[in-house]
Amino acid sequence: MLSGIDSDRRALRRELRRRRRRLSLRERHLASHSLCRRLKRLPELQRARRVALYLPNDGEIDPTPLIDWLRARGARVYLPVLRPLVENRLWFVRYDAATRMTRNRFGIQEPDTRFGAARANRLPAWALDTVLLPLVGFDDAGNRIGMGGGFYDRTFAFARRRRPAPALIGLAHDCQRVDALPIAPWDVPLDAIASNARVVRP
Repeated sequence: MLSGIDSDRRALRRELRRRRRRLSLRERHLASHSLCRRLKRLPELQRARRVALYLPNDGEIDPTPLIDWLRARGARVYLPVLRPLVENRLWFVRYDAATRMTRNRFGIQEPDTRFGAARANRLPAWALDTVLLPLVGFDDAGNRIGMGGGFYDRTFAFARRRRPAPALIGLAHDCQRVDALPIAPWDVPLDAIASNARVVRP
């Protein structure tokens, strides 16, 4: 049986995913480029050399126009991969022209497991400088809600107690902003949230 907070978050998640799916292709394209202009001004990205981001799915705002800018600055780009044999945790695997890609069990493109299994091709989560992660919703206090699988929360739970840790920056369309979010005790705090219209610092 769902608790009140779980029920609230599930209903909110459905509504916010509907909002972003309703955006036209043109709206998504403009939002992506506006977001990336804001991200380029953030010190967490200007000084980063190992950056994880994601390939958009289900209407998520697209951070991939940032890739060429990052590489031109000498940064390496990594993608999250569902870690084999470990439930709801992520690997971060190098993403470049040599990266073999496949679809995971959610239908999302990610580096092939065998490619990622080679230690030279991946980094542990703590070794990243900055992580750009997709959000389903956020508020002006810096609270956020994800897809509900807990992948990022489990992977970065160490950041609550250990420093240094990567800068965690959540990304969303501005239409995913709400007045206030129900928060859960397992939510790992973010350093910032960026949309196509604003940057929120908790």
